[in-house]
Amino acid sequence: MESTQEIIPPVPPFTRETALLKVRKAEDGWNSRDPKRVCLSYSIDCHWRNRAEFPVGREQIIEFLTRKWDRELDYRLIKELWAFTDNRIAVRFAYEYRDDSNQWYRSYGNENWDFNPQGIMVYRYASINDKRITPEERLFHWPLGRRPDDHPGLSDLGL
Repeated sequence: MESTQEIIPPVPPFTRETALLKVRKAEDGWNSRDPKRVCLSYSIDCHWRNRAEFPVGREQIIEFLTRKWDRELDYRLIKELWAFTDNRIAVRFAYEYRDDSNQWYRSYGNENWDFNPQGIMVYRYASINDKRITPEERLFHWPLGRRPDDHPGLSDLGL
């Protein structure tokens, strides 16, 4: 993986507190639905596994996220820390969105993250499952953008 002078705190080695902060910053970035902003958290040559796609590098990540958010409308995401070590973090997550036919979905998944010393992610491995839901089954009810601090997390929602 490439080395960079850029630093994105918090940086390894992670403590519980800094791992929780890193997870929340990642969630906030993804809830912005801004591919150019989100990609800055990943190294220039970051490797991803996301379902059947394997983007490498920021340009491919931007292309992937642009396609994703063009088809996943009203996207809202919650991430939760699962485990951490010095330079790795594991999270579980759920997000809700609708497609262009107004069918709602909740996607559940796990991610494993590996960071360089500057706090930039160099590997992201995601496993994701989708479930169709009705509008009445939706649980993520905040205005598009950052999840409010007082909105329940995954465990609080029973997810």
